Amino acid sequence: MRVINNIVLHCTASPQNASIKSILDYHHKVKGWKVAGYHYIIEADGMYENPVNIKDVSNGVAGHNKDSIHIAYIGGVDAHGKAVDNRTPHQKQTLLELIKSMKKLFPNAKVLGHRDFSEDKNGNGIVDPWERIKECPSYDCIKEYKDMIWN
Repeated sequence: MRVINNIVLHCTASPQNASIKSILDYHHKVKGWKVAGYHYIIEADGMYENPVNIKDVSNGVAGHNKDSIHIAYIGGVDAHGKAVDNRTPHQKQTLLELIKSMKKLFPNAKVLGHRDFSEDKNGNGIVDPWERIKECPSYDCIKEYKDMIWN
């Protein structure tokens, strides 16, 4: 098994009614990736698929895939493509269950959002919103999960 240092949370930046198949097709046919971007993709009803085995590297965050597990919920943008936390209660529950499951397998892994890999360009010690490579997962997952012992 590969060493896992990060459990990275994502949104698909798509409508909430997008299908897992359409997301995978986008990764393969549009992006040209041989391997999808996420190990897990969660639908609005909380059901999920595991298109990439966690033993394998996926394409979630450029330069950080070798040591990461990637979990995405379908959604994360409004009708105008603007970042919005539109996770359903079912998605929130499934996210939490998957995170807990991954933490059991990889207890030292950090739980981060895609945006948390952004560079602090002005050197002020924090990544300001304007420095983010993207808004994904459209919420502050470090803050959301900070009270959990395992971060």
